[in-house]
Amino acid sequence: MLSRVADSIYWMSRYVERAENVARFIDVNLNLMLDSPTIDQQWRPLVNTTGDHADFAKRYGSVGTARDVLEFLTFDRENPNSIISCLRAARENARSVREIISSEMWLQLNTFYLMVNSAAESRQGFESGTSFYNEVKQASHLFTGITDATMTHGEGWHFCRLGRKLERADKTSRILDVKYFIILQSLSDVGTLHDDVQWVAVLRSASAFEMYRKRHGRISPMAIVEFLLLDAEFPRAVRFCLNSARDSLHAISGTPFGASNKDAEKVLGKICSDLAAAEVDEIITGGLHEYLDALQTNVNQASTGIYERFFAARVPEPRQTQPQPQKQKQQ
Repeated sequence: MLSRVADSIYWMSRYVERAENVARFIDVNLNLMLDSPTIDQQWRPLVNTTGDHADFAKRYGSVGTARDVLEFLTFDRENPNSIISCLRAARENARSVREIISSEMWLQLNTFYLMVNSAAESRQGFESGTSFYNEVKQASHLFTGITDATMTHGEGWHFCRLGRKLERADKTSRILDVKYFIILQSLSDVGTLHDDVQWVAVLRSASAFEMYRKRHGRISPMAIVEFLLLDAEFPRAVRFCLNSARDSLHAISGTPFGASNKDAEKVLGKICSDLAAAEVDEIITGGLHEYLDALQTNVNQASTGIYERFFAARVPEPRQTQPQPQKQKQQ
């Protein structure tokens, strides 16, 4: 597969997943506002979590309101990580590979973008509250389902899954960071009903509440961290996502497991091995934020390795040719 085509499929998938996960971040805070009237002050750190604080400060100032954050993360066309910008980028990538993806995929992605674009023009998203962000999540789920059902599960599909799973793993880890650095207001809340409400919101933000309750029952912070980080069966857990990404990477490269000879495969394989051997109590004792920060750094390193191996444009060096001897003129 041409690197240009693989790059477009990979980023099409990542951008759709990123749009969905931005909607999930916002949905967490909107739901928590119903239970905590002081949660408004925590909208600004939400921008810090997505890594866009410098760009936000340039356009909205050092003090931003909840409305500013919603605008920036949802409809701001100058923010490359806003929902509408992600879908625009996904749509453009899909347009360039329409001969590779299925027509159903293109139709759903185009419909998805037009829905968000219409909401941006009418500002319907702000008025409808969580319902708009739920529509974004549902449209993303539909695109993923259509992709799996209509696209041949060959190299292109594996690039699609690779992008989606890496993006999802990164964002699930950030959802856990939200709990420790955005949602939790005071140490006095630990162990209270208010604390349980916040943890339930974290689970719901990852569509994990029902599956968590089936597995663990009562709300337990340590069990929630273990479920979202280390579970090998839940599809939004970090470990599950990275295992899937590793499998797709090996399918693309053709390298058998245990014989990785490229940087991206080595990094991703090591992350998966570490997660398989990790114990949640050791992670908590050593610092959850520090663990997640290191994990995100390693995932970014794997993403860089994938880019360098498969997508980076390499201009071949001109071949050195020997100058042809000139024919002597006949006298």
